[in-house]
Amino acid sequence: MKRPFSYIAGTGHAVPAKVVTNNDLAAMGIETNDEWIIERTGIRQRHIAEPGESLTSLCAKASQQAMAKAGVTAGEIDVIVCGTASPDHLLPSQAVEVQTALGASRAAAFDVASACSGWLYGAIVGDSLIASGSADTVLVIGAEKLSAIVDWTDRNTCILFADGAGATVLRRARGDKKDKGIMSTFMRSDGALAELLWRPAGGGAEPYSPEVGKRQFIHMAGREVFKHAVRSMAEATDRALDSARLTAADVDLLIPHQANIRIIEATAKHAGIPMEKVFVNVDRFGNTSAASIPIALNDAMEQGRIKEGSTVLFAAFGAGFTWGSIVARF
Repeated sequence: MKRPFSYIAGTGHAVPAKVVTNNDLAAMGIETNDEWIIERTGIRQRHIAEPGESLTSLCAKASQQAMAKAGVTAGEIDVIVCGTASPDHLLPSQAVEVQTALGASRAAAFDVASACSGWLYGAIVGDSLIASGSADTVLVIGAEKLSAIVDWTDRNTCILFADGAGATVLRRARGDKKDKGIMSTFMRSDGALAELLWRPAGGGAEPYSPEVGKRQFIHMAGREVFKHAVRSMAEATDRALDSARLTAADVDLLIPHQANIRIIEATAKHAGIPMEKVFVNVDRFGNTSAASIPIALNDAMEQGRIKEGSTVLFAAFGAGFTWGSIVARF
């Protein structure tokens, strides 16, 4: 087990005010109902951005919360890392737009495109930058406006995905924090499976045009994705715990990617962690992809589920495929 290089000093999250329930989706003409969605996903509602509501604004709100809790000003941020698959613009990066909104003029800023693993990958990058001496304070954001890239006639995807942003401030572990923080990390990818969850069009290979049609939206082979998600998140929990030289009994809280309740339950069962030690808010927020873990983390902090000395296991799986995990002590 390595000595922590960084610790999570502050958390925050922001979601659109508009709430769309399962019954609202049925009323839109989608062939579904509340019972069907809850049984298969555990989702009861999700937050959806109104026209004109930007991802930058959500990121800024979440970041300002995290910075305030960490006692960090914009001028103290060395690096901003944003995990997202749905930025406001393809050029420039979402991170530099957030940098401008925050007034963090001395920070380097860039995006991490790892889909649902985006915040976790970003936190590992931030921890590594601190370990290398390149930074002392890193703002890591996971944020999505998935409503903009979902086909609202496809019940396989539109019932799942939602909008929101979560932010964390990582700081160098020193003094009374030197034994707290990120204790182990793990990440992997498998691009051979990309077409099981992807946007076929809209990039350089097939630029957007009216002829592209629904190929610009998220396409998902649900059953295959489920199978790989369960297997990969099981590997991720094993590897992070092994690296930290911990067992399931040492974990106070598991915060998995909030994809759906079935994947969450399967991950907890494999890890040997009872559901009462698993944080779940997919019922209220849906699948916010890269934003799901930092939103859940802040939600857990606000509910008092994480206390001084708590050991927390994070695990994520996303398009790419990408997957990974982090063990952190608070």
